[in-house]
Amino acid sequence: MNKRTAVMAGAAAAALAGAAILLPNANASPDKSAEAKTFSSRSAVKLATALASDLGDNAAGWYYEGDTRRLVMNVLNKDAANDVRAKGAVAKIVENSVAELKATTKTLSDTASIPGTAWSIDPKTNKVRVTADRTVTGTKWATLAKAVDGLAGKATVQRTNGEFRKFDGTDETQPGADGGAGQGGADEGAGQGAGQGSADDGAGQGVGDGQGAGDGQGTGDGQGAGDGQGAGDGQGAGGAGEQAGALDGGDAIFGGGARCSLGFNVTVDGAPAFLTAGHCGNIAETWATDQAGAQQVGTTAESQFPVSDFALVTYDDPNTQAPSTVDLQDGTTQEITRVAEASVGLAVQRSGSTTGVTDGTVTGLNATVNYGNGDIVNGLIQTDVCAEPGDSGGAMFAEDAAVGLTSGGSGDCTQGGETFFQPVSTALEATGAVIGADNP
Repeated sequence: MNKRTAVMAGAAAAALAGAAILLPNANASPDKSAEAKTFSSRSAVKLATALASDLGDNAAGWYYEGDTRRLVMNVLNKDAANDVRAKGAVAKIVENSVAELKATTKTLSDTASIPGTAWSIDPKTNKVRVTADRTVTGTKWATLAKAVDGLAGKATVQRTNGEFRKFDGTDETQPGADGGAGQGGADEGAGQGAGQGSADDGAGQGVGDGQGAGDGQGTGDGQGAGDGQGAGDGQGAGGAGEQAGALDGGDAIFGGGARCSLGFNVTVDGAPAFLTAGHCGNIAETWATDQAGAQQVGTTAESQFPVSDFALVTYDDPNTQAPSTVDLQDGTTQEITRVAEASVGLAVQRSGSTTGVTDGTVTGLNATVNYGNGDIVNGLIQTDVCAEPGDSGGAMFAEDAAVGLTSGGSGDCTQGGETFFQPVSTALEATGAVIGADNP
């Protein structure tokens, strides 16, 4: 599997002029008692959800330590800490409640709604982490500094060297064009070849599931020898094995002059459909599996952007067999059987038509990102996973669980960056769609 661990680009804490950057609480070191148990990420989520319900207002968030496999619960007092330890989790007594941190994000929305900024709740520091991109300078930075300075220790600020943007691409955007390694954009017809783009060696991408007879992966800058296209129109041998429309999560979709990525196949009232990004759904009414639009596959039924960022596209052929799978871009797929809520520390992967499969971890929840021009999205998942234009809408998943739909972020898969995702659970609830084993 082609995986690249993304690195936060320039995520050093910035010095605020006339405003103190607040360090994590002095009591932020968790009490890792001898009784602490180890959990899988799935069992940790189950226990944390139950503990949060039992503790009520005394619970203050939680996160999962992937390296130690321990669940860390933030609590507000010693009695709650004892309850947590009794269940085998690690207790950390903190100052800020979940309600206070959510109120902090609301204050930021009211006082510092600045293009190029984002913020999310970080349970590891028990604060709201504010990130400013390279466009936030001068009076914008002064406004942000003043807002954070007035939050009484509930927020910190950091810089990213990139610029927040949505990750939809144009038809001309080729895989690897922004520095990503060459994953062939599934179903886009431009075969990314490891060698000569001949139909015999499978260097081209197929029309159906986007896989040629070979591995379909580019080398170096993401293109094969010559122009990386297979013989003729760039379709590899065996590309006609499936009808257009039999797509997986992460495969390329084209519409309205844009290239995006499919998120997850779903059903709505028994009919096949798929989820993608809402800013993609706003661009096009119809979607195809090829750049020319000859292989139309679906029609946008619902799209929400800004505020949220998801769209529902129904397959034009009601008999389409749309598998609950994600394309791993190496000739294999990952079966998706369930939906999972994101949690900080959760290890995730993302599949998209530009950069293929990349991985990382969830770093923040309840995130807001301001892309500019009034495009502000709330309730997102923040990660250190990289992505590039054309990856919008692509699937974020954790093993067999659907977690998010790619929205946007900063950086790329060469320099690193951060990416924000629309929670899948929210999109399903809004559209009435079901996924994986949740299908009736």
